[in-house]
Amino acid sequence: MTAVTAPHSLNIRKAYDVLKPVVSRTPLQFHRGLSEKFSCEVYLKREDLQVVRSYKIRGAYNLIQSLTAEQREAGVVCASAGNHAQGVAFSCKKLNIHGVIYMPAITPKQKINQVKMFGGDRIEIVLVGDTFDESQAHALAFAKAQQRVFIPPFDHPLIMEGQGTVALEIAEELSDIDYVFVPVGGGGLCAGMGSYLQVYAPKTKMIGVEPAGAPSMKVALEQGHPVVLERIQRFVDGASVKKVGDLTFPVCREVLTDMLLVQEGKVSSIILQLYNEDAIVAEPAGALAIAALEQYADRLKGMRVVCVVSGGNNDIDRMQEIKERSLLYEGLKHYFMVRFAQRPGALKEFVNDILGPTDDIVRFEFIQKHNKETGPALIGIEVKGKEDFDALIGRMQQRQLNYTLINQHENLFEYLV
Repeated sequence: MTAVTAPHSLNIRKAYDVLKPVVSRTPLQFHRGLSEKFSCEVYLKREDLQVVRSYKIRGAYNLIQSLTAEQREAGVVCASAGNHAQGVAFSCKKLNIHGVIYMPAITPKQKINQVKMFGGDRIEIVLVGDTFDESQAHALAFAKAQQRVFIPPFDHPLIMEGQGTVALEIAEELSDIDYVFVPVGGGGLCAGMGSYLQVYAPKTKMIGVEPAGAPSMKVALEQGHPVVLERIQRFVDGASVKKVGDLTFPVCREVLTDMLLVQEGKVSSIILQLYNEDAIVAEPAGALAIAALEQYADRLKGMRVVCVVSGGNNDIDRMQEIKERSLLYEGLKHYFMVRFAQRPGALKEFVNDILGPTDDIVRFEFIQKHNKETGPALIGIEVKGKEDFDALIGRMQQRQLNYTLINQHENLFEYLV
């Protein structure tokens, strides 16, 4: 594999000419609400409206179409449980190339069906391993044994060039852009877009955004090289990797102005906001860029800003979890372990004297303890505003209630979300 040492070595224009007949030129939409909120011009690059509902098709197709006749005959292999798999599947069907796609055994059926829909009879899905890393290990071994080309999700020059066409489209439609906020996982989109903007819009600042639970690029920039993170949160699955690319990293290091982290709860709030106010279905990674704007609020006034909505493959079954994370982040939902005195009327007193008039019990699990002075209960409470929570805590303390706020104990809290 050829090392990429400089952004200008990527040929984004060539990739654009290849992709033009295949991918959609997605809209660049002015967003009035965000513009008014931050006193600037905010535009959304809607890659959630792409052919496979994410930008991943750009890199996958650009690489696969470049293969020799012999390589095409042998077929390709990839490992992915999400957007990359769909991009590879679409490309295989379009180019009439056989592809084997490895996915973790625990992959939701909805995602498997999406990959089948895009790939049809030109792909074969292999479900193996409990994690992505295990699945990828099997895929790499199979590709080597069968002498097939492995299509990586981000760490290849042609992948970066394909993803970089997002920036080319933006720059052709809009000039004098001050900031571009882009989600970062393995770094392919950031490297490709940054390479183009550095040459054709050098005054534009590239701001990378990662989920706080998977800060692989942030750590790599601090250490000076890619680092394998021991543990990551996978809620923002489209941008959660343990290690950024060896090829994408040096490019990202050169083109990035700043690297921001966003809490998963904040991402959830933005997903709900986009859906409720704009009818935009964004996946967690697709909401990352917008979720980071508040961190730059004092620098955005009067500026021209673009946020990349990188994808819209959001499983409807996840919406309850997304709502839960949002409420917890906004301070509107709290879990308590309350140790009630084992006497008649203790629970009634809690409801009548401690709960506020608008507080709502949304979860209650009581564990009867015989021959004990107290009995624990898990209680989930939603409040209307943060001031209601402060008042609730005040009444608990006034009544000398024996309780633990589980939200503050990560080891306990992760079992509830």
